[in-house]
This record gives sequence, C-alpha cells and structure tokens, in this order.
Amino acid sequence: MLQQFIFAGFGGQGILTAGLLLANTASVHGKEVIWMPSYGSEMRGGTANCSVKIDDEMISSPFIKKIDYLVVMNKPSLDKFLPQVKEGGTVIMDSSIITDAPEMPGLHRVCVPANEICEKLKNARGANICMLGALAGSSDLFTKEEYEAGINDYFAGKPQFHEGNMAAFEEGYQCAKGE
Repeated sequence: MLQQFIFAGFGGQGILTAGLLLANTASVHGKEVIWMPSYGSEMRGGTANCSVKIDDEMISSPFIKKIDYLVVMNKPSLDKFLPQVKEGGTVIMDSSIITDAPEMPGLHRVCVPANEICEKLKNARGANICMLGALAGSSDLFTKEEYEAGINDYFAGKPQFHEGNMAAFEEGYQCAKGE
C-alpha cells in the first residue's frame, strides 16, 4: 500500500537526513521508494523539506498529493503542509518549537518535545532522529528494530553518533507510544 511522507523544518535540523533514513530503511526491506529533497536557497536556516513515497509496487510519480504522515519541526512548515494531510493522516510535530499548533480535526496528532528531549540527552543534533522514532512509534510500516537497523547502517562510518542517536530514537518512539 502506498504511503506518502513529508519531513519539513528549518535547514540544518536534519530534515533531509530523517527522510533519507526512512527511504533507506524501506529500500533495504524490499520496498519501492522515492526520496525527493527540496531545499535550494532555503538551506541554512530557511525551510527545508523532503518527500518520501513507499510502496510494494512501482511508484509512477514522485509528487505527493495527499500526505499520510507529516513530520514537522517548525511552525512555517506546519502551516505550509497541514492542508495537504489526508483525512485520518498523522501529524508529528516538535512541540518544543511548535507551541501554537491549530486544531486538527480528523487527523492523528503526535506532539514530541524533540529539542527538549535531545537537550536532556546532551545530543543537540539528534532531534531529527527523535522525530523519526516518533514516526516509528506512530506507524506500523516497519518494526522498531528495522528502523534501528536502518539508522545503524546509515551511521556505520560514524560510531561516535551511535549511542546518542539510539537514545534519541528511543525517546521519540516512547513519546509517540505514550509510554
């Protein structure tokens, strides 16, 4: 079944990396995947986003019309993409940055204080991985272990990030699960 994701936030928050981690995990598990970044002149503090489409069958178009999962790390991105989330879709937001989100009738809303969590973990750059953990806890696309394997594979050449990334992922996962 086709699943469509948008990851969005400020440039430098690891938005593109979070989307790429999802895409790589899907690819390793035999899914058809399209990952399309969008940043251009918006990089370094402006908004950045990427779309990820995952399906069991060939995907005919990279463009997303209706979002199943929106992962947002700033208010401008929430405002931009919220109208595109389909009825029954999921919005995962960094509630340490987005403090004034509108009502979202008909949508599943997951608030994760990713920046606050990562400050406590002393992993300031791990908020994107925390949000990926929240996505894992909010969906049944892959198992928690499959996501963790994808993260480990992606960062295999950077073992110094392993412990911090796994802690951030776990916190985001538990937050989404309400544990």
